[in-house]
Order: sequence, then C-alpha cells, then structure tokens
Amino acid sequence: MPAEGVEAGLLLSHIAVIGEAIVGSVVLRVDYERWGQGPEDLHDLAVTAPHARSRERFLALYEMAIMGSRATRVADRIGRHPPSVMHWVQRYNAGGPEAVSYRRTGGRPPLRRDRDRSR
Repeated sequence: MPAEGVEAGLLLSHIAVIGEAIVGSVVLRVDYERWGQGPEDLHDLAVTAPHARSRERFLALYEMAIMGSRATRVADRIGRHPPSVMHWVQRYNAGGPEAVSYRRTGGRPPLRRDRDRSR
C-alpha cells in the first residue's frame, strides 16, 4: 500500500533518488580512530602544518570531530564550498592525514624571494 498524507511528504522531502543511489540526510564523520588519532592530534596537525591550506583543512576536521559540526556549517564559517569540506573528510577517512595535507601539483612555479636571487 503506497504511503499517503504527511508521512509521504516527509519521506519525499528527506530522501532524494539520484540514479540508482538513494541519498538521505547523511552526516559525514571524521574517522580519526581509524588512523590511531584523536581530536587532539588533528589540532596538533593544524598548528604544526607547514602550509596554510593544510592548517585550514586540519582545523576544519578538528572542529567537526570535537564539536560535532556538520561539513556544511564548517564550510559556511570558513568561506569554503560545502563539497570542498566534504571532500577533505572523505580524503582523510580514506587515506589519513597525508591525504589531506596540501601538495603543490603543478602550475607556474612560485616567485623566488629576494635572498634567492643573489645566488
């Protein structure tokens, strides 16, 4: 018997069918235990990371882990797109801290500093 009334409206508003996959209200969780870490380790990584992009990513993961914030809320707070923050969580969960650390992947080389030009 098909669902009718308010219950059917709630069901349809909370679940979206995309192709063959059903996507509902899924909250991404930072799986730091998988990597033998705790929230404090994410904070330490954020403080000691050599690149600002890595620090930003680890702080976002830390906030999600310690405060239970959603990726969309963190993204709004730091001025990033929600899919970017979700991608950081997915990468961390799949590959650990190294997967989230910033790596220069190409493009124009950074400008040389004045002290390097004298050589």
